Amino acid sequence: MGMVSEFREFIARGNVVDLAVGVIVGAAFNDIVKVLVDQVVMPPIGLLTSGVDFSKLAWVLKPDDPATEAVELVAIQYGALINAGIKFLIVAWVVFLLVKAVNAMRRAPPPAEAAPPAPPPQEALLAEIRDLLKAK
Repeated sequence: MGMVSEFREFIARGNVVDLAVGVIVGAAFNDIVKVLVDQVVMPPIGLLTSGVDFSKLAWVLKPDDPATEAVELVAIQYGALINAGIKFLIVAWVVFLLVKAVNAMRRAPPPAEAAPPAPPPQEALLAEIRDLLKAK
């Protein structure tokens, strides 16, 4: 029974739950980045590069034989690497902006100016006597 309770305590920690939420949100964010890169960023870049589709760029080592039905193509698909690099840069930029925003929220406000220190008791007593003499 000790291991079960220890496991329950481990799972109930805030860090484990935060990590799980981060992984789930990160997986969902992956779909957004994929669409952003493939459908928004890459078409204008392809247009600027005379219609080159980076995802289809490959260095063919062995061409496919049209006489056979089997796929015999052997190629190094460096276009996929270019797409992955662009996705990484987008994710890194977004994470940088998120961390920057969180750090800005966490920064402590500038300390308020402290009130001047109270005068010593003798001065306070003399000021009180002075105020009483003025009142008379």
